[in-house]
Amino acid sequence: MTAPPAPPIRIGKFAVGSVGILAGATGVLESVVSPTLPLLQRELGIDPSQGALLSIAMLITGALTAPVAGVLGDRFGGKRVMIWLMVVVCFGGLVSSLAPNLPVLLLGQALEGAMVGAMPLAFILMRKLLPADKSPVAIGVVSGFFVGGGMVGTLIAGPIAEGLSWHWMFAIPTLGIVVATVFVHRSVPDDQPSRSDARVDWPGVALLSGIVLTFMAGLATAPDMGSQPLLLVGVVVLLAVFVTGWIAVERRAASPMFDLRLLAKPAIWRSYVVTFGVCVGAALSIYLVTQLFDVSGDGYGFGASSTDIGRYLLPAAVMAAISGPLGGYGTRRFGSAAVVTVGIGLMTAALIGLAFVHTEVWHLIVGKALISLANGACITALVIKTATSVDQGTTGTATSMVLVIRVLGFATGAQIGGAVLTAGTPAGSDVPAESAYVTALVIGSVVTALSLLVIRTMNKGAKA
Repeated sequence: MTAPPAPPIRIGKFAVGSVGILAGATGVLESVVSPTLPLLQRELGIDPSQGALLSIAMLITGALTAPVAGVLGDRFGGKRVMIWLMVVVCFGGLVSSLAPNLPVLLLGQALEGAMVGAMPLAFILMRKLLPADKSPVAIGVVSGFFVGGGMVGTLIAGPIAEGLSWHWMFAIPTLGIVVATVFVHRSVPDDQPSRSDARVDWPGVALLSGIVLTFMAGLATAPDMGSQPLLLVGVVVLLAVFVTGWIAVERRAASPMFDLRLLAKPAIWRSYVVTFGVCVGAALSIYLVTQLFDVSGDGYGFGASSTDIGRYLLPAAVMAAISGPLGGYGTRRFGSAAVVTVGIGLMTAALIGLAFVHTEVWHLIVGKALISLANGACITALVIKTATSVDQGTTGTATSMVLVIRVLGFATGAQIGGAVLTAGTPAGSDVPAESAYVTALVIGSVVTALSLLVIRTMNKGAKA
């Protein structure tokens, strides 16, 4: 049963500011791993493949949390669920800050991924608790704080890790989240549940979790599958079992987390395929550029510190911040297919450029910034395309699956990069050969470019 809409509550600037500060603190915590990943690999004694897994652990939980958080918010109220999720995030930050080894740090990162589900609830709160003419500004403030927090995290992670220890780069923003969550709890009024009969498709969530985790395990163990064929068979069989079970459950569920009939729409499945390809290329650049900044090889690499890496990645963070609005404007003006085509072309060119021209720091800075701009614009256009291709009642379901596909793409790209670098490291050395970076970047450019074939058929389908 849908509850009648409550009149907007006129909350003050302090309440909006509290939500904004919370968003900023989570943005800081979300961004500290990327510039310090090489340092974490050395401190924890892990290889590039394991480092790649660390770089995407948070995204995995986030992809599974987002659709559940929306339903729980409808049933219990957005503020209450957001506070619950932030408690999980704070616990994850505490675990990360105290982690003695990789498994514990991965657990902390997975718990921190709850922030992916919490942030959309913050936007929904602004819409529910403010008049229509005030909510867009408040949403912009919250979003701006989150993006700004990400930039701050990119800059301060290195100095904190090098000046104190890497444990503190998790502890400090976690403390900020604790304080901001208390402010939000005290200053933001409770919102009324919008659906008292909203139900979470827990079997579907569990099976989708199995699919994602099995897929990730397969990627992580891929280097060993050549010498252990039974491992490959086991992963494939387990993945097939989870996929089959998920499809069966979603077909029978009264309120499925994903309506499988949507996949019959060419615009939907093509958007998912393109999202996967684009994110593979973007993830390879995110992982490999950071490694290239850090490594000091024979004639390549720069031996940069974590502080320097944070500064080098800042232009890419700025491009990521403006890519969303730019992608939205371009979609409205020229159409989603045009934006995605240009974005894929730009990303492919940048990946090829990085593969063969990376002898100066500015080569990597410019290439990474262009890829961030292209990736953000593409994903924005694809989300809009997905949302406008379905009925209003299934918009959330269709777009939430974009997030899941995005995570799988990032996971695949990061693990490919880690596996290629690990395989390309000579015996007795911990420095990958330069050819390994070139190979991985070329793979990324090929996968990204192949997405253009789907865009071409998408255009034909639109004309038909």
